[in-house]
Amino acid sequence: MTVDLLQVLPDFDTKPYSHLLPSLDKALITTNDLITLDAVDIARRAQVPVVDLRKLAEAVLATLHQQLGFGDERARSNGLFTGIATGGVVTGEWKTISTLDEGLDAALGGGFPTGHLVEVTGESGAGKTQLLLTLLLSSQLAPPRGLSRSALYISTEAPLATTRLTQLLSTHPHLCSLPLDKKPSLAKILSIQTPDLESQDHIIRYQLPVAIQRHGIGLVVVDSIAANYRAEFERGGARAGAAAMAKRGTQLVQLGALLRDLARTKDIAIVMANQVGDRFMLLPNQATNAVSRTVSFNSQNGDADTGEINLGNRLKQESQTAVISPVPLALDHQQRWFTGWGDRQSISYSRSQGLKTPSLGLVWTNQISCRIALIKEPVYVTRPTVTSINGNDTWNESETDIARWRRWFKVVFAPWVEPSDVMGIEFEILRNGLKHVANDKAAEE
Repeated sequence: MTVDLLQVLPDFDTKPYSHLLPSLDKALITTNDLITLDAVDIARRAQVPVVDLRKLAEAVLATLHQQLGFGDERARSNGLFTGIATGGVVTGEWKTISTLDEGLDAALGGGFPTGHLVEVTGESGAGKTQLLLTLLLSSQLAPPRGLSRSALYISTEAPLATTRLTQLLSTHPHLCSLPLDKKPSLAKILSIQTPDLESQDHIIRYQLPVAIQRHGIGLVVVDSIAANYRAEFERGGARAGAAAMAKRGTQLVQLGALLRDLARTKDIAIVMANQVGDRFMLLPNQATNAVSRTVSFNSQNGDADTGEINLGNRLKQESQTAVISPVPLALDHQQRWFTGWGDRQSISYSRSQGLKTPSLGLVWTNQISCRIALIKEPVYVTRPTVTSINGNDTWNESETDIARWRRWFKVVFAPWVEPSDVMGIEFEILRNGLKHVANDKAAEE
């Protein structure tokens, strides 16, 4: 109990309850048991006073609530923890960073809020860095568009794109119209590179809290969170095994806890880019072919034709049912609703080839408050079926080229706003920043 309690709450004062802890340790009572089981049962099992045990449980719960930021500070200091905040209090404390586009802000419920870990995931070229660069500038704006505070950019890959930032300052309709004293500046954007996992951990754990306090940081951007982990733990390939994955999972949990604590205590927004990997699916026609081979192999003597037909129909139905209706609690089925890809009811073959899965797995998903998926799909143009070469007509086999890309901004999950419908909000990357595509224009395309 003592070791478990100090792992969960390292700063918890155990002196008032020192007479209880040895008995709880002897009875193998954990912190989880203390706050979930009935106090009478625990007291009978550990042979300790019920009244003192209830005081310990209440103190542990109050400390947990305080770390999670629940309730009003004044009520908590008076010992009257209610966990209830009025609408006026919530509205007054709600601070967001705008994307500088009304459509994207509406999808996010106002923008990127402080006190939360937000992940922006998508494949290369989807617009992750473009969105993050916009946030670096908008965080310097006065409320409600920004926080009137500086920003910190932590890069694990390419350095900060100052050329693009300068272009946004001079071309964005809102930024270029601001007076000089209210205009964002590159001088208020701190940048640091972390080439490996060791330096990344040191910077986030020790240097980041000091920089936030010293420079008045309101936004921390990490681009990207997965690069160093993938380079460190995927170096050995399959030989690394489960031990490396378990080690990585432990480090991700520690990193998530550290960043959440910084976001809450310092009242800052932490936005991280994440990479994606391809997701492989079993198509129904592949399952059907596998069934037909199994049927021909397991034919029985006697009425062989009838047996093969009945067995084939039964196995075919079972196989199709397995493909269409997978195990509800399996990760392969559940990930459709928290990755950002594959949650639509019907997925065409062309779009099923483009399904992605964010890096770092389910462990990292449990650390973040919100996931935003930037989805891109190609728009093809068909070449002429017959081309003329040296006066001779040649069959071109209907070749297609990618004419351009369409992009969507999709809120996968968030505690303050509903998930986006279907694909989300379509947007474009222009010279003057990100801009959502109107519904009528998107419908025409």
